[in-house]
Amino acid sequence: MRSVTVIVPAHNEEEGLPATLESLSRQTVPADEVIVVDDGSTDRTGEVAAGHGVTVLRPPRNLGSKAKAQNYALPHCDTDLVLAVDADTVLAPDYIERIGPAFDDPGVVVAAGNVQTRFTRTVWERGRSVEYLFGFHWQRPIQNRANSPMVCSGCCSAFRRDVLVASGGFPERTIVEDMDFTWSRQIEGRRAVYVGDAVAWAADPETLRYLRKQVWRWMAGFCQNVRLHLGPLVTRKPLLALWILLALVEILTAPLWWATPFVLAATTEQSLASALAWWVAAEVLLTAPPLVYAAHRRRLPVLGVLLNIPCVYPNKVVNLYYAWKALAVELLLVPLRLSRGLTVYEKGRASTPCPAG
Repeated sequence: MRSVTVIVPAHNEEEGLPATLESLSRQTVPADEVIVVDDGSTDRTGEVAAGHGVTVLRPPRNLGSKAKAQNYALPHCDTDLVLAVDADTVLAPDYIERIGPAFDDPGVVVAAGNVQTRFTRTVWERGRSVEYLFGFHWQRPIQNRANSPMVCSGCCSAFRRDVLVASGGFPERTIVEDMDFTWSRQIEGRRAVYVGDAVAWAADPETLRYLRKQVWRWMAGFCQNVRLHLGPLVTRKPLLALWILLALVEILTAPLWWATPFVLAATTEQSLASALAWWVAAEVLLTAPPLVYAAHRRRLPVLGVLLNIPCVYPNKVVNLYYAWKALAVELLLVPLRLSRGLTVYEKGRASTPCPAG
């Protein structure tokens, strides 16, 4: 088994960090070292980490982004693999055991597992749980079979250390380093893979305020990467470029789909109630089968999963708003030099925003 160093970037994470470190201590294949980067925390993050017997690094000041915190730890890693884990993410006990064999293929430089939600207490968390069940049991496996994953999730990705170092470390030029690295390496002809049996649970937004900050960061980062990489992807990784273009088309056409019942009611003899019933039935037919499959894979109660479907729509409204905002800002205003785009890394729970540089 290859040697592994785990890097956990942490800014004001005293509450979530213990569960993360405990999950790392229970791995069936233990990491050679766990490094927590206490990145300018104003709470007990460093003290909590030290209490778990891991290596704690403290930069002289807040570094400003997750990628920079990870890069601060990178010179301290001398193992074959580097596993980046968010400070509020819990790994299944066999996560390292299952992710490691992906690197038996010398072409693989990054691999990530199946991310699910840790909590389903609020409507926002329940909506995210549906999104993850659908995405990680339907979309990701298809992309992986096509050898063109859209992203290796930054909360639990493993990297081949020599390639990571040779490429300059975790990318700092965009607000989402995981997507930037995934696309950049595939453009070079290297492989990124999804390992569906390696499971991690992330603490997702429990409030609208946190959700808005996270989704804005994700959507802006996606569009930043589109701006940087779409041209090379079209010529060097056309199938990945196709997934990206389909995502852009989905963003642009989503309002039309949502308006369909009202258009039908206004332009045909069909009543609004009938048009809405048709629309809801279509949504259920498109969504339910993958969710039933995912529920069986995760050994979750099927009825409970299906009852969470309505919760996904408030999330979709937030997603769509910030997706359109990202299109306007990152793909229109930034090229026109009318905006700098999103340059502040703000996780949501952290007490202060951090300039990404």
